Amino acid sequence: MEATDLIAQYREHPVDQMGVLDRIARIRSRSIKKGSKVQGLKMALNMIDLTTLEGADTPNKVRNLCYKAMHPHDAADGLPSVAAVCVYPSLAAVAKKALEGSGVKVAAVATYFPSGQTNLKVKLDETNYAISEGADEIDMVISRGKFLAGEYTYVLDEIMAVNALCKEHSVRLKVILETGELGSLDEVRKASDIALLANPDFIKTSTGKIGQAANMPVTLVMLQAIWDHYQRTGVQVGMKPAGGISDAKTALHYLRMVKEVLGEEWLSNEWFRFGASRLANDLLMQLMKQETGAYQAAPYFSKD
Repeated sequence: MEATDLIAQYREHPVDQMGVLDRIARIRSRSIKKGSKVQGLKMALNMIDLTTLEGADTPNKVRNLCYKAMHPHDAADGLPSVAAVCVYPSLAAVAKKALEGSGVKVAAVATYFPSGQTNLKVKLDETNYAISEGADEIDMVISRGKFLAGEYTYVLDEIMAVNALCKEHSVRLKVILETGELGSLDEVRKASDIALLANPDFIKTSTGKIGQAANMPVTLVMLQAIWDHYQRTGVQVGMKPAGGISDAKTALHYLRMVKEVLGEEWLSNEWFRFGASRLANDLLMQLMKQETGAYQAAPYFSKD
């Protein structure tokens, strides 16, 4: 179906902001038993897209990050690997080689990340380049300027074109909304619904390149959009909050929220990810605390 026809069927879903905040407060208030906590910490670790997206990134930095992705903490046995390593397309081949045989995926940002301010041909060329360099997953940004100008068909056309290219190569697509630039929860819901019309593999909150990154209200609204889309179409779409999630306690709240809104079927790294770097070390510190009864200092954990 054409984007124009899909947009014509789009229906507004106003957000009850007070209801969102009340539900989050209830989720945050619940305690977690020790056995469930350890399981949740390991699950969260296995859901991380370990990320480096800096202009100063080097092949050696990416190799070090890939080693940590496969071996989160050499001093502990039985820890899962993370889900993926996320890099710029120019370093995807380095990551692919370093991760060979591990099961950890290579995710590459594309479509003129982080601004999205270029034409569709450039976006498709960059996506194709990332795939040719070995990316298993593409994290694309939407054209926020076009969205905020009300050009929803333009936005959806781009997502559908990138998604078609990814599917041609059996590559999974995550669509970044950059929710901190959208202005309200109603706009977050609208952007989520429009992105979901393309049936991507994930929708994602943020690039991590602006001050306002992932938070629980935004994520709850996006999870509800995913659930409504699933009820309407039967198509399962994943969720990736990214940026600003740096402590284990918050990560466990996110997992509880996913379970309550979407159910246990979404509680795997096939359908839920954290876009984070600092989170991994806090999860490791908490896991070692559960195992040994004492915290290990930050220097015991590698930064890369």
